[in-house]
Amino acid sequence: MANSLNRRNWIKSSALMAGGLALASGTLNKLAAMPVIKKQGINPKPATDETVLLQAPPAMKARLLANENPFGPSAAAKKAITDSLDTSYQYAFMQMGVLAGKIAKYEGISQTNIMLNSGSTPLLHAAAMHFSKGGKNIITGDPSYEDLPSAAKEHGGNWIKVPLTKDYKLDLDAMEAKVDDNTGLVYICNPNNPTATVVDTQKLKDFCERVSKKTMVFVDEAYIDYLPDPQGTTCIGCIKAGQNIIVARTFSKLYGFAGLRCGYIVAQPKTIKMLSIYTPGAFNLSATTMAAAIAAYQETDYMKDALQKTIASREHLYATLKKEGYDYIPSSANFVMFPLKMEGNKFVNEMFKRGVGVRNWKLNGADWCRVSIGRMDEMEAFAAAFKELS
Repeated sequence: MANSLNRRNWIKSSALMAGGLALASGTLNKLAAMPVIKKQGINPKPATDETVLLQAPPAMKARLLANENPFGPSAAAKKAITDSLDTSYQYAFMQMGVLAGKIAKYEGISQTNIMLNSGSTPLLHAAAMHFSKGGKNIITGDPSYEDLPSAAKEHGGNWIKVPLTKDYKLDLDAMEAKVDDNTGLVYICNPNNPTATVVDTQKLKDFCERVSKKTMVFVDEAYIDYLPDPQGTTCIGCIKAGQNIIVARTFSKLYGFAGLRCGYIVAQPKTIKMLSIYTPGAFNLSATTMAAAIAAYQETDYMKDALQKTIASREHLYATLKKEGYDYIPSSANFVMFPLKMEGNKFVNEMFKRGVGVRNWKLNGADWCRVSIGRMDEMEAFAAAFKELS
């Protein structure tokens, strides 16, 4: 029976066909060909939100170390989850097409431009595996979100880090200057994590037009819903113009789906087809998560309310830092970064002792802290603990 089509592979091929979420690869054998790539011996990954959470105390007054939306998911999303339980024994092929269809209609693209997955992480890793093949270079800002380039390094890629500008933004000119014949991909996180800065929209779109003629550009828009004009800022229009770029989106931030796991990429159909062999795609999504995402997608009133609460909590954090004599980087997302006056690990540990979880970074050789935006009670808990250390 070794050559027979097993249930997993049948599901995978069906999921690719449902709603045009990913293009067929030509044969069922190709669809089933999930590559097994052995990780090479390298240094351990840098700290991530996951690793820090695992080290955190079991009970915290304020969970401000992962960029989550503590106000979500919405009531409509929760109801959709409950309502979907009765039929959750069924494979959710139809829901895949419904969700992809809603995204396609809103963005003005085809479903063949979309690949869904359980959050954006599997899609970041798929791009990391493909575009680092043969020891290709992955160019990123420094610091920036490290999931894609660190995965690429594990698979034999070469990670090229480009320092940020003086105002802590991605240096697009310097990144473009690093592009050469061995560049596999340029990764742009906009707004950037951990600095919460955003680059000029037109400059980024011009960058994508030029650089995509030489290599793949991956624009991670995880935090775009926190900007005043997401539709005017997104690079999805570059894909509609035929450019060779990938845009990643996630429900994990403003939608409040960090634990539910739902994300997608938008790209040219040939890119979707190329990356589909690295992941089962939409089949990674549970029926309950898809029901919630369908209900929540572009739920305007909820998104506006969650954004307003985030901004209020962020302003409270700004006031706390100013009162204690600290500068900070103005944020375009749901987290704020500021320079510390003590060693970073010590600060984090002292905050843990006071029931507050935060992250620390090294930036330009100095110790910095990233505070994720929480509920107002969490920001007050941060303020009380911070005052004892500042």
